[in-house]
Order: sequence, then structure tokens, then C-alpha cells
Amino acid sequence: MEIVLQSAVNGILAGCIYALFAMGLTLIYGVLNFVNFAHGELIMWGAYFLFLFVSEPFFLPLWVAVAPALLCTVCLGLLMDWAVFRPLRKAGRLTLLIAAMGLSFFLRNAAQFFWGAEVRTYGLEISRGFRFLGVSLTAQQMLIIAATVACVAGVYLLFFRTSVGKSMRAVSDNLDLARVVGINARRSIQAAWVVSAALAGIGGILLALDTNLHPEMGVINLVKAFAATLIGGVGNVWGALLGGLLIGLAENLSVLVISPGYKDAVAFAIMVGILLTRPYLVTGRRED
Repeated sequence: MEIVLQSAVNGILAGCIYALFAMGLTLIYGVLNFVNFAHGELIMWGAYFLFLFVSEPFFLPLWVAVAPALLCTVCLGLLMDWAVFRPLRKAGRLTLLIAAMGLSFFLRNAAQFFWGAEVRTYGLEISRGFRFLGVSLTAQQMLIIAATVACVAGVYLLFFRTSVGKSMRAVSDNLDLARVVGINARRSIQAAWVVSAALAGIGGILLALDTNLHPEMGVINLVKAFAATLIGGVGNVWGALLGGLLIGLAENLSVLVISPGYKDAVAFAIMVGILLTRPYLVTGRRED
């Protein structure tokens, strides 16, 4: 029983991180109506930016380095939009998809060029977890839960309590109508990129704190974020939150019956299954 309970808790922890990834991914889809397959590299670069600031030549304390790391991640997201996606704004989804995949390859190889392909960590000491009802939780894992709750609350307040958030929702519902009523669509799109990149950076940092960081971490977790997005409904931020939790639980509960080495395939199988029945989610063309 304790094994099942520990697996469920591990699933919730993983689901919290996947939810942050998926919320950022689906936010861009909701506003710009395309799947940003370079979102995984925002996840990876967010973690590496923190590694940059805690190592030579900066040597900042870990918690101090979080702020500049997230700022750099947000700037990277805005740069991606300005340099690649804005010039292709009126292009078809297939063109944007190819551009995003090319950008993903470029950013992944750039990280490998600067930091190498080896697995890295932030050098935190391994500490014994706290036990409660037979379940073990480390300080980093409790931080994951707290940070996710804070991010979800922040996104809710942004969407429903600020003019920028309401503008983003209006642009997501109908871009042309939003422009007609005087909403600054460009500012709303920039705000969406800021929030999406920040969520990706926070999720990447939390994942690296709990495990490690390497150049392939973005593409691996992009699959899980995309699967969570499909489960929750593409463009639905709150559905992405639920989808992330479900993917995390499915992955970690599956190790009770299959080898842990295959648990990453669970999200991939879910994604393929949904796309086989709803391929228009990516192509934008529905054929009945």
C-alpha cells in the first residue's frame, strides 16, 4: 500500500511540473493558434540559465539566481517571437510548425555547444526526505508543490483580475474582434509570451532541482506537455493543468506494472492515441 501511495505522490509531483509546461504551451496556442514545438527549449534553457548564474563567473546563491534566470528565459521567449514567429504570423500552421521545429533544433544544439552533452546538476546536497504516512518528501519536492500552487494562483489572478489578462482572453477568443474594439493585440501577444516563457522556465528549474539537467530535457518533456494539453483541450489553460496532473499520475502509477524504463512511453502513447482520433488539433484541418 505504501508503494502505491508513494507512486501516487510522485505522480502528483511530476504532474505539477508537467502542468506548468502544458499551461505555457496551451497559452500560446490559445492566443496565436499554433503549437509551439520550441516550447521544450524554453524549459531547457530556463534550467541552464540558472546553472549559468550559479556557476563561474557569477557564483550567485541559488535562490538569488532564479530571478535573472527567469528574466533571461522571458527575453528568449520574446526574442523567439520577434525573430521567427512574428514575421510568419499570417502563414499557415504547417509553416509555423516547421519553423518551430527548426528553432527547437537550433536552441538545443546551442545549449549543447555552450554546456556540452553531459548531465549536470546544481550541486545541492542530497538530504533525507520527510516521512508522513509512509510517504517520503524532500524539501525540493515540497517546493515543487508550493511553486505550482503559486503559479496557478498567479495565472488566475492575471487572467481574471487584470486588464492585460482580460485582453489576452479576448484575443484568444477572437483576434479580429479584439482589434475592432480597441484591444492592443500586440501587447496581449507579448504578454502571452512572457507568461508562457516564465512558466516554462519555472518548470524547467523545478525539474532540474529534483533531477538533473541536460540538453535533451526539453524535447522529452515537450511530449508530456503536449499530451497533457491534448487531454485538457488545446487552448484551455485550466484543462492543461488537469492534463499535466493526469499524465504525471499515469506515468508513475504505470511503474507498478511495467518497467520504470518505459514510463516515458506512457505520455507518448496517450499523445499518439489522441492524435489518431483528432489529428486536426495540429494541422488545423478537420476532415469528417
